Amino acid sequence: MDPYVIDIPWVPRWLFVNLAIVPKRAHSSSGLYAKVWTEAGSPLLVHTLELGRQVQVALGDTAAVEVAMRYGKPSISEGIDRLLAVGVEHLTVLPLYPQYSLAATESSIGKVKEVLASRGWKGELRLLPAFHDSEAYLNAVTEVSAPYLQKRPVDLVLFSFHGLPERQLKKSDATGTYCLASETCCDVPTAANRNCYRHQCYMTAKSLAQRLNINPLRYSVCFQSRLGRTPWIKPYTDHFYEALPSRGIKRLAVLCPSFVADCLETLEEVAIRGQAQFRAAGGDDLFLVPSLNSSAVWVKAVAGMVSK
Repeated sequence: MDPYVIDIPWVPRWLFVNLAIVPKRAHSSSGLYAKVWTEAGSPLLVHTLELGRQVQVALGDTAAVEVAMRYGKPSISEGIDRLLAVGVEHLTVLPLYPQYSLAATESSIGKVKEVLASRGWKGELRLLPAFHDSEAYLNAVTEVSAPYLQKRPVDLVLFSFHGLPERQLKKSDATGTYCLASETCCDVPTAANRNCYRHQCYMTAKSLAQRLNINPLRYSVCFQSRLGRTPWIKPYTDHFYEALPSRGIKRLAVLCPSFVADCLETLEEVAIRGQAQFRAAGGDDLFLVPSLNSSAVWVKAVAGMVSK
């Protein structure tokens, strides 16, 4: 029911959530999660908690570190309360979304502000921006990804980002006229697309391709995880899986740079379901390049971003 996530009026949002999403997806989603669950629990939670633990080690006694999730546990409220309990007066918040979006970044920031206001907190709040163009983030993805791309030759590298409804992109365009008005609207930075999620995804892919020495003709950008019937940003990842083998693309590597930790959307949607779709269409091999998770280079990057 978060209006940042499903940004339609309250009544149709309530009907959509309670009559369509919950009854149809609760059972199927639990089955999908079972495919990626580990003995330690949810991969997303395991990797993120370990990241937080390692960042705390890196920072030592200069800062207290808490991990929090917008939905789930540990919650933002719980994380903030633990920090307030030890007397924190300066709070730095790093939303772990490389590319800015209303549905993820702004929803999380809004919740942080709401909780702090309810606690009557008067300290200093520092909100770190999306880090899609951060050298530390880009170098970390490069270092983690390069060994996998070097040891398994592929015909194409697919950068698959989480999708968003097109209407949410347009809300980030202050001019109201630029976003999606042309096929090239995301190609170069402008004032209009400064906060555009799609533009930031394309810039991320371009930067990573350069660092990984991927020929521009050997990589593509697409978007996954769409929901409902309204138009989402294109092209769609699953359509790529079905179309590529007929073009002679038989070996496919998939990177998911909008996720800093492996989760349902990478492990099940890409590595399991995506591989099955690709092979059913005639492909030979699809493999997922792991996310940053709690790798040493990512720990160092995060510690650097929050300390700068």
